[in-house]
Amino acid sequence: MQFIKQEKVRFQHIDYAGIVFYPRFLEMLNGLVEDWFEEALDRPFSKMHETNGIPTVDLKIQFKNAARLGEILTKKLWVKELKNSSIICGFEFENESNNLVLEGEVTLVNVAFNTDRNGIKAEPFSEEMKEKIKKYINS
Repeated sequence: MQFIKQEKVRFQHIDYAGIVFYPRFLEMLNGLVEDWFEEALDRPFSKMHETNGIPTVDLKIQFKNAARLGEILTKKLWVKELKNSSIICGFEFENESNNLVLEGEVTLVNVAFNTDRNGIKAEPFSEEMKEKIKKYINS
């Protein structure tokens, strides 16, 4: 199963050449991850970040085609590997013509904050969370 969302390319996303400025793609990806955690895993960032986090520790991305103002991008996310306290997710964005705009993978680690919030450490996912994540594993 994949988690799928659409996003319209807005003026705020583009550069002087009229195409999406590459850091905006990373913001779109982060939005996709945040929506997945809230909508599919029932773990919204607003609650999670009171005591935990899910930082990106590795990111691989390949840009395939430009995305332009006004286009609707279909963003897809799936799980490639679930570990004790981390997940490797694959992702891709396609335009309305089904052309691949970008693809890659992101590694996220489940962490707990120290009580004074001056440090973090990896923390295993709960069994309940692992079951929710497993639904998105594509082999």
